[in-house]
Amino acid sequence: MKKIIVIFLMLLTGFQGFAQNSELGAMAGASFYLGDLNPRTPFGMSKPAGGIIYRYNFTPRWAIRANVLFAQVEGDDAITNKHYERNLSFKSPITEIGVMAELNFFKLYHERGKNFFTPYLFGGIAVFSFNPQAQDVDGTWYALQHLGTEGQGFEGQKDYYSLCNVAIPFGLGFRFTFGKFFSLGAEWGMRFTFTDYLDDVSGEYYDNQELKDHRGSVVARLADKSENIHTAGAGRGNSTTKDFYSFAGVVFTVRFGDMDRSCDIRTNVKRKAVNGRQ
Repeated sequence: MKKIIVIFLMLLTGFQGFAQNSELGAMAGASFYLGDLNPRTPFGMSKPAGGIIYRYNFTPRWAIRANVLFAQVEGDDAITNKHYERNLSFKSPITEIGVMAELNFFKLYHERGKNFFTPYLFGGIAVFSFNPQAQDVDGTWYALQHLGTEGQGFEGQKDYYSLCNVAIPFGLGFRFTFGKFFSLGAEWGMRFTFTDYLDDVSGEYYDNQELKDHRGSVVARLADKSENIHTAGAGRGNSTTKDFYSFAGVVFTVRFGDMDRSCDIRTNVKRKAVNGRQ
């Protein structure tokens, strides 16, 4: 993922050389997740998030945007899931690289025929990395993917899930311009993902004794933290739904170049003299 970010920044630098209607800026705000450990609480256990944004304005109404965003999401049955007896919890860093189209409701920028504010909608596609972790009774945090808490890797069971996945970002925002080159706004966007493992919870409980025998007592404890250990095959999560994560925050950008592409119709210009006459 670090190599992808470097390539992204290099492409933006090269593109900036000929982009005459570009904006570059930053986003700062909060992130949260919706999934098995937080099924219905927007902004539950939200954490700081932020990143950089590049926008190219094709017209005063349409733009394409690229961003690199960083966040952390968390969930806890005891906090965001009404003290569900499963008693699982997790945290995960997220790094997202996304490309989105934006539609301004009004023509933007404080120039002739434009507005200085507009609501907007956005949608696109993103690639993101994550790495769910959970805390053992002694306070130590463990990365969960390679532990196979739902029996991944055992013969006849599912493979280990990937820590890199695809998301569909969509959302809305509002922004206004001040001066000729500055923009400030706020937006909220959800990310529909194609994984159910942001929280390491999806399917069924695996035989806890077998986990203990073959992978150790720590893995067995992290797989099942309930007071009464579940039998193999009992539901641990809801595998029919995918996880979401979200970014919400303030966006500040600086614009480069001249966005006004209207015809340059001059008025009150004297005709050149021809043979000394007007």
